[in-house]
Amino acid sequence: TLRWIGYLSATSVYGDRGGELVGEEDALHPVSIRAIKRARAESLWLDLWRDHGAPVHVFRLASIYGPGRSPVDQVRAGTAKRIDKPGHRFSRIHVDDIAAALWASMTRPEPGAITNLCDDEAAASAEVTAYVCALLGIPPPPLIPFADAVAAMSPMAREFWSDNRRISNRRMHETLLPELRYPTYRQGIAAIIDNEPE
Repeated sequence: TLRWIGYLSATSVYGDRGGELVGEEDALHPVSIRAIKRARAESLWLDLWRDHGAPVHVFRLASIYGPGRSPVDQVRAGTAKRIDKPGHRFSRIHVDDIAAALWASMTRPEPGAITNLCDDEAAASAEVTAYVCALLGIPPPPLIPFADAVAAMSPMAREFWSDNRRISNRRMHETLLPELRYPTYRQGIAAIIDNEPE
């Protein structure tokens, strides 16, 4: 009687693409153990659809941010860093837009579908941190060359920085969300700051 099953995967399954744009039709090249496990999980869930007709949907999520989990929190805590790695950009998505995309999928099931969930503009981490600081009216932290920063990174942070790719959200716009509530980090970050408690 199930009408919808959703597996939330991650765009890390695409691996490093040297900053190129990747979409759902592109082959997977996971490198980290975490990404390899996610790709395997995707395959197993989709086997349930192919072999048993289970209404499985796979969503590959870009970096998630929202209230309580964003560069705003890092800046306010004094832990934000501006790491300079030329040409390296991250795709992101606000948690509210993830929820909207999942709800849209539930109301219009398409079993077997694989959909990237990300906003419309990949951006450098240092750029986002600078934007947060500008909105808060404080000076941004200094730029740190990536080669100097990597030694102090946790294994998870190194994994995060090891892959460079931009994610296509064309399919998401065509099938689930013609428009995002937060199409870029600018709208999302501004909304987080505007809605902070006094």
